[in-house]
Amino acid sequence: MAGEHLGDRLARLRRIGDLTQERLAERAGVSVDVVRKLEQRRKHSARLPTLHALARGLGVELTALLGDPPAVPSTGEVEPPQLVAIRRAILPPMFAAPPEPRGPERLSLPLVFAEISEAWTLYHAAAFGRLMELLPGLIADARFVAAVGSPDERAAGQAALAKALQLGGHLAIRLGKSDLAISSLERAMGAAEASSDPLLPPMICNSVAWAYQRQNRLDDAGHLAVGAADRAEREEGNTAESVRVRGSLLMSAATSSARAGDYDRARDMMGVAEQLAGSLGALPPAANGKLVSVFSRSSVRIERVRLAVQHERPEEALGLARGLRLSRDVPVSWRTWLLLDVARAYTDLGNPERAVRTLESLRRAAPGWMRHHTLAVAVVSDLWAGPARPPGLRKLAAELGVAG
Repeated sequence: MAGEHLGDRLARLRRIGDLTQERLAERAGVSVDVVRKLEQRRKHSARLPTLHALARGLGVELTALLGDPPAVPSTGEVEPPQLVAIRRAILPPMFAAPPEPRGPERLSLPLVFAEISEAWTLYHAAAFGRLMELLPGLIADARFVAAVGSPDERAAGQAALAKALQLGGHLAIRLGKSDLAISSLERAMGAAEASSDPLLPPMICNSVAWAYQRQNRLDDAGHLAVGAADRAEREEGNTAESVRVRGSLLMSAATSSARAGDYDRARDMMGVAEQLAGSLGALPPAANGKLVSVFSRSSVRIERVRLAVQHERPEEALGLARGLRLSRDVPVSWRTWLLLDVARAYTDLGNPERAVRTLESLRRAAPGWMRHHTLAVAVVSDLWAGPARPPGLRKLAAELGVAG
């Protein structure tokens, strides 16, 4: 339901499951005081490991407990035409011939890859409206080039189709459509296996692991990520592309462990990822970094900040973030996560002024992401419920629907 408080959603799901507060706390392995405070609105948010535990106790996906992102309200209305078009592009009529390209220039594989690369840039900039307009045609073009030409050309076309469908999966996750995301990623994996790029399947596995995390399938996500990292190492060795894919998969596995409550294992995995990131400087750079997993020293540090925040270690998180100089290849989406986590840490330390200033910096740099992050709502909700409301907080709260 649009605008529903986390505590109200928790109570509603608990009643549907015919659970008492005490029974839910026992099943989730959390304090019954946490359940009570959330349902009584004395606590306005919870860390992701706690949310995963509660979702597991309720027997629901994490997304059912989190609700939709603030920019995708649950109005109960039919899907907008843009989303219907994306769904039809991802799931075309069975056994139908591939659609004709929109123009003869679309037969150029380099042009299709260039368009896919630009579409990923739109995604990382949270330009979801524009991306929703472009993606159906882009998937159709990729599906066409995957079906024509010589065997080598078709294999290259399958690689393009895999990246386009992977992007469809990521966008569907951001829009709260996890089932559509899994369908898109399943088709992306089929195209990746038919391509000539051995690193594409492990990259798609990383996206599937993220979708599993959203569904609270943390063990499945972790095992999938570790297995895919091993495959990338066996098949490609120590190229820059392979290291980036493996490192990104290890970070994903670490995130799954952290959300399951095993912070020590997550920290060990992040240490291995940090060593891999350090080896990138001695390797020739990836040919097209936009189409390879995001992984660098900066992304490893950003993920370490995130894990520290999720495990209520705000001093450690701010220490990791202090003096961090982001490399130029870090996408806006990752910069967004860093700023949100820093704002969360300042909130936890009782410094609402610094938290609000950090959120204002984020709004100036990436307003689109502010509207697509449930963490932004959680942080602003906690600040709004606090004893002090610094200048600028009211505007943030109004924009995110926390206050009228």
